[in-house]
Amino acid sequence: MEIADFVQTFYQNRKQTDSLKWDGLKERYGAEGLLPLWIADMDFSMPTTVQAALTERIEHGIFGYSLLPEDYFSAYASWQERHEQTRFRKEWLHFTTGVVQGLHDLIECFTEKGDQILIQPPVYYPFFNVIEDQQRELLTSNLLETEDGYRMDLVHFQRQLMENEVKLFLLCSPHNPVGRVWRREELKEVLSLCQKYDVLVISDEIHSDLILSGHSFVSALTIAEELDCFEQLIVCNAPSKTFNLASLLNAHIWLPDPKLRKKYQQWEKQHRHTGLSALGQTAAMTAYATGDEWLRDLLAVVEKNYQLLRGRLAENIPEIKISELQGTYLAWLDIRNWLPKLYEIKHYIQDQAGLAIDYGAWFSSETKGFIRINLATKPENIEAAVKRLIEVDHSIKGGITDELSNSNRISADRQSQ
Repeated sequence: MEIADFVQTFYQNRKQTDSLKWDGLKERYGAEGLLPLWIADMDFSMPTTVQAALTERIEHGIFGYSLLPEDYFSAYASWQERHEQTRFRKEWLHFTTGVVQGLHDLIECFTEKGDQILIQPPVYYPFFNVIEDQQRELLTSNLLETEDGYRMDLVHFQRQLMENEVKLFLLCSPHNPVGRVWRREELKEVLSLCQKYDVLVISDEIHSDLILSGHSFVSALTIAEELDCFEQLIVCNAPSKTFNLASLLNAHIWLPDPKLRKKYQQWEKQHRHTGLSALGQTAAMTAYATGDEWLRDLLAVVEKNYQLLRGRLAENIPEIKISELQGTYLAWLDIRNWLPKLYEIKHYIQDQAGLAIDYGAWFSSETKGFIRINLATKPENIEAAVKRLIEVDHSIKGGITDELSNSNRISADRQSQ
């Protein structure tokens, strides 16, 4: 399907649909009428085959206690083999309502209060929350920003393992927000270190299907199999990011090691008796069986939006540096050379440009001069966002100090939202 046809078919106006992204702006940003390019969900509806399967299930009219659909595992395993070449066994698979909930549960199960947990900022901000909420000690090993993009600082990473008693490492793969798809050799190095220092790894692979052309995703499961260290690894993922199904509450926890699996099962008996989501599993199973073409077309839109954003800003505001997007649909922008006074970022990005984005400070105290933009929307919205940034840039460079009129400036843009 051509990009224009995909957008016309699947793009939805989400205003007044109880969408957190579109209708939660006042609560999150203190203002309405912003163009929402923040939280990581899409403005595209799920594949039509998934909608049809859900409709059929709803028409049945009964939503009592449910079993896992018989074909769920085969559909899921086949998807993994086609898209990631990841092989796993049925008994490894456990379910939770979401990856973040899974992280909370796994940290409670496999660590104790006061235990040290390591992360690699700038990183998905719930990583900070789940550690602090569980009263564990947060340790960091920041990613290195180089001319060739972000990479892991494995020297510092090893030093943290040597000098501390790290019990758990949270790996973000692909990495949110910097958009890196970790190469096989990078994953092998970091998992080898965790194996050496007896550190349990939880790999959050929720964006594993959202890989742009020229890059290949390798699951930590594949590397752990090569290193014979399944006892060091748990993997979380979900169909929620891939197919925009977050509110259907269906996510996966892979526990390949029998001892870890037994411990988690015992913990579940004491702490977690959540039933399965019948609609979530119907949607996921159908998406895994039929969603290949839809995902391919979605990624084409994301790639077009990324190139649009990168090209237009390079031409008009070259001070803004955009990280190479290898995976996810989230662009990571360094605006320090454009807005060196960090306290002005909200003023120009939100108040004048009228954009709701994720601020870099949410991902690390050291990335306050960055922003994250969600590209999973129609190109017209990205074009509108760029246009607004260019207008703000003109006001800055032209020495204009009065605020731009928000209503006059963006009224035309909103007609296309």
